[in-house]
Amino acid sequence: MSISKFSLSSYLNQTVAKQHELPLQVRAVNILNIFRLVLSLIFIGLYLLMSKEIGWNKDTDPLFFNLSVSYFIFSLISLFISRLKFATHQYLLPMQVLVDILFITLIMHAAGGAQSGLGLLLIISIVTASLVSPGRLALFYAAVASICLLVEQSYQIVVKDLSNSSYTQTVMLCLSCFATAWLAYSLAKRMQQSEALASSRGIDLKNLAQVNALITQEMQDGVIVVNEDLDIRHHNLQAESLLGLPNNNKEAISLNQDAPEIATAFHHWAHIIGASSETIVSISNRELKLRFMPISQQRDLGAVIFIQDWSLLQAKTQQTKLAALGRLTANIAHEIRNPLSAISHANQLLQEDENSPSTTRVLQIVEDNIGRIDQIIKDVLELNRRDRTHQVDIELGTFLKDFYSQFCAIENISTMHFLLEPTLGEYHVTFDRRHLTQILWNLCKNGWQHSQKQVGSLSLGCVGVGKSGINIQITDDGSGISEQDLPRLFEPFFTTKASGNGLGLYISRELAEANGAQLKYQAVPQGSLFLIQLKSAI
Repeated sequence: MSISKFSLSSYLNQTVAKQHELPLQVRAVNILNIFRLVLSLIFIGLYLLMSKEIGWNKDTDPLFFNLSVSYFIFSLISLFISRLKFATHQYLLPMQVLVDILFITLIMHAAGGAQSGLGLLLIISIVTASLVSPGRLALFYAAVASICLLVEQSYQIVVKDLSNSSYTQTVMLCLSCFATAWLAYSLAKRMQQSEALASSRGIDLKNLAQVNALITQEMQDGVIVVNEDLDIRHHNLQAESLLGLPNNNKEAISLNQDAPEIATAFHHWAHIIGASSETIVSISNRELKLRFMPISQQRDLGAVIFIQDWSLLQAKTQQTKLAALGRLTANIAHEIRNPLSAISHANQLLQEDENSPSTTRVLQIVEDNIGRIDQIIKDVLELNRRDRTHQVDIELGTFLKDFYSQFCAIENISTMHFLLEPTLGEYHVTFDRRHLTQILWNLCKNGWQHSQKQVGSLSLGCVGVGKSGINIQITDDGSGISEQDLPRLFEPFFTTKASGNGLGLYISRELAEANGAQLKYQAVPQGSLFLIQLKSAI
């Protein structure tokens, strides 16, 4: 029983919802068809059940019953026609309304005339028809109804010899028909205008919502909208990525469950007077900058929260500063090179003369420092050109063999001290060949200088071949990097060597990042280990 009630209620709810979606004219026609059917059934029921109480005689006065049955059959035909394609024909509705007026007038006559009160039913039919008809047609319905009422009343006066004063009720009913027809038409016209305006505004709002959604989705910052219960009512893709929000079809995502750090910051901002609208929180080892904007006068009723990746912003700021610094240092390096060349030339001329041992020693010191300054200038200029990459396809096995041979020959290192681990398979990466050579040269030369210079003190090879990419590994057996020096390992001009300039590791990391790779240091029990993580493995 409960299931049948649930099904019936669901069907009724769906029917009502569908009716609300229909235009005003279609709804009015449906109402008129239902009204006609119900009214005919009521007439039949009155005749069959209450004819004696009303004073009707079934044997001598069957006109009311016959008209009611005929009206019922007509209502069924109208319902059937309304489901057909030609139900929207312009002449079909006026014909139905005229038949309604005729049937109601005849049924009123069979029930005793205007004194029965059934003439008021004409007003309902006229009002419903006027909602879907032009103004002149609505008045035409009222005129036809008035003519029928006056003819019926005249017939009653002639047959029953009534007084002329009995026209009063009929005339008032006729005036009511005209008044209600005009009022219904005016109301329907305003409703249609309001419906058209609402539809237009609805389209505008829908387009505006789509534009807003497009803007928020394309924003670089994450955007979430929360209500007073800290339910996320809206969020864009960037917020979903930054916060790791679940991608499902839930009506609301709880900020308390999915981002408790932001919920704590929101409570602090909403309930503490004078709290700053900007704060920084740490989520999943990532620093995020939050900016709260209230959606009402009271902060605790909800807010729009803008989310920025603070670590990414700092990295971009640092890159901007470094780029500006690179341009500045490049200009300075060019300016230094000219006088440095003059000093170097003068020093060479002085060395050609016969000098005392002390003077020769001083001139040698000058030459060594000129070479050191010139090397720093070369490194700075190379650093300034790190964004000028010419990436090509490189087969790592062949490339590492060629590099290994050149490095051992130029640096005069025995192949027993510097080992090249064999590369199993053929692996390709996209990288600037000159940059990769310089990175490997800096790391291998640095590793050899800090190694114990024994058999197998330095090694080079590929590790971690798979979906994560290809890693080139350089290891040495030196003393390693102390914990206090690790934070400054890749800083420019930081070195632990007396003769170094501190640019080797810094330039290597910058060149790696310029080619989409990463240079990392890993602590090992003995020595040092550097990894070049190549992302573009094929």
